[in-house]
Amino acid sequence: MWQMQITPANLQKKAQILHNIRAFFMSRNVCEVDVPILSQAPVTDPFLDNFKISFAYSAPCDGDAIYYLQTSPEYGMKRMLASGSGDIYYLGKAFRHEPQSPQHNPEFTMLEWYRIGFDDRTLMHEVAALLEATLGVTAVEYLAYDEAFLQYCQIDIWTATHQELVACYTSECTYDLLAESRDHVLQLLFSEQIESKVGKSTPCFIYDFPASQSALAKLKASEQHKAHRFEVYFKGLELANGYYELTDPEQLQQRWQGDNATRQKQGLPQMPHDERLVAALHSGLPDCAGVALGVDRLLMLALAASDIQSTLAFGFTDA
Repeated sequence: MWQMQITPANLQKKAQILHNIRAFFMSRNVCEVDVPILSQAPVTDPFLDNFKISFAYSAPCDGDAIYYLQTSPEYGMKRMLASGSGDIYYLGKAFRHEPQSPQHNPEFTMLEWYRIGFDDRTLMHEVAALLEATLGVTAVEYLAYDEAFLQYCQIDIWTATHQELVACYTSECTYDLLAESRDHVLQLLFSEQIESKVGKSTPCFIYDFPASQSALAKLKASEQHKAHRFEVYFKGLELANGYYELTDPEQLQQRWQGDNATRQKQGLPQMPHDERLVAALHSGLPDCAGVALGVDRLLMLALAASDIQSTLAFGFTDA
């Protein structure tokens, strides 16, 4: 298994798409940056898992130091924004400790960018422009999260009881959904009954996620039960996840604490907070919006590939 998996012809097409991405941002005066992918701080998100590395040479008297391969360049980039970097993007490697699948390689290429003065709506339009520049799509769809449930599940997520949400889930389940959280049931329903139906012919932006799924997005001032968060789906692939970014350090720490509380309930290890990011937000993160896009999945669409491995020189098992 020594040969590269991507074909020579597709290797050239991949290089052209990466060139087009960089040209897109250069034309908009967005600066390419690099950040460490090995860091002292992990993510607290209970649905993400960092690769963990023991470093034996930093403090011999205190035992080995633990470092983490980053699931995205987000924390480093936000520290740069608070330092006065201006508009920036990152195009490089990220790592997620999740099983290999046709849509996921544990080591993958991520495009992440931040635009000062943008909100989530403005950034959605820029993501659409990037998809036009890389995939040639000329139209996109926009659909609110709650409208997607009304359209595909015939249920109002804001008024439905937990039992009514569970009743909408028709697939087999090996555990008691009634004992699970409301968000868990919503995510199952979205994955099973909505993801495969949206974005079939044109990319679909799902926006205004519930506040309970806000991650690091601001809540909407006029509708506090909704968050300034969006995701992009196209031909069965989740391509991107974006936010109108949270800038309040106190709220940031509260959300991390909430993540660790969820981790505790799930029997997962507690994760330390990135105090450098907290300090950066105290110093002042500019009003901005940011988005992360999976480049290998973008390449799957551009190359009409059914497996992410065919977009890579060497997949995880052949590295």
